[in-house]
Amino acid sequence: MRYRRANIKGGTYFFTINLANRKKTLLTDEFDKLRSSFNHVKHIHPFLLDAMVVLPDHLHFMMTLPEYDNDFATRLMLIKSGFSQQITCNEKISLSRKSKRERGIWQRRYWEHLIRDENDFATHINYIHYNPVKHGFVDKASARRLG
Repeated sequence: MRYRRANIKGGTYFFTINLANRKKTLLTDEFDKLRSSFNHVKHIHPFLLDAMVVLPDHLHFMMTLPEYDNDFATRLMLIKSGFSQQITCNEKISLSRKSKRERGIWQRRYWEHLIRDENDFATHINYIHYNPVKHGFVDKASARRLG
């Protein structure tokens, strides 16, 4: 069975990406490398980063693609691989991953959702802002702009 993804040029998408080992804190420990990977991909495959939250083992973000482009899959693959290439290899790698020349950092799949309208946009922005509260990292939600 082939999974069908939304395929809208210029669309805005919400994503959740998880580490393979949900007990690791790699994303916050290596945040500068994650930011570097996002910035590199934005430079070669432009997109607008509408909102983002990075937690120790997963991240949520919204991106808006250029009006001529619907290729979010390449962007996500490059962000994940760019981050992985900067990380010292010390994770356990399954035979399946070895045979595909994959690291064991990320879950293979990710969650994506095409934003349908302004209400959907606001709902997902609020979800992103509230996520650190939900996981007990902070007492209240707030938005902060990182340079």
